[in-house]
Amino acid sequence: MNVSHASVHPVEDLPTTDGGGGGGGGNNEVPRVRMKDIHGMPGTPGGLALRICQFVFAVVGLCIMATTRDFPSVTAFCYLVAATGLQSLWSLSLAIIDIYALLVRRSLQNYRVVSLFTVGDGITSTLTFAAACASAGITVLIDNDLDSCADNHCPQFETATAMAFISWFAALPSFLLNFWSLASR
Repeated sequence: MNVSHASVHPVEDLPTTDGGGGGGGGNNEVPRVRMKDIHGMPGTPGGLALRICQFVFAVVGLCIMATTRDFPSVTAFCYLVAATGLQSLWSLSLAIIDIYALLVRRSLQNYRVVSLFTVGDGITSTLTFAAACASAGITVLIDNDLDSCADNHCPQFETATAMAFISWFAALPSFLLNFWSLASR
């Protein structure tokens, strides 16, 4: 497969090659490769997969925490519910944008769009990470230090905290790839 590298063809519109191997004389076009289309970037299948993972884990953590009756008594758990709620809304909206971009085959490499995605991913991933860390500290306090898990919903608290961390792990590559794309312009 003949794939051009950026050092060979530094322009956006890469030339096609004739693949005339056989008697048909047909023009077999090699798919064009742009260096900016990295899996995980907005508008790619990898980016959509990351957004869906972010959304699913944030919603699962939100639902688990919200179904316990005593989460409002702890500020860190309220913060976790708010952060995962924001993360799930952000991820769902960007997943819808990614689906649209994939269906109409449109690139999302506009400077303003990438800037918006970078700032939004940075804010939501930082909030989710901070909320997960705060909730993890409280669950350790309840479980290990106070030994009062029998009176509380420790497994639900721990599961919701773990889901928030996994959602953050899925959000971090999105932020880093968007930031790298923005910084490399």
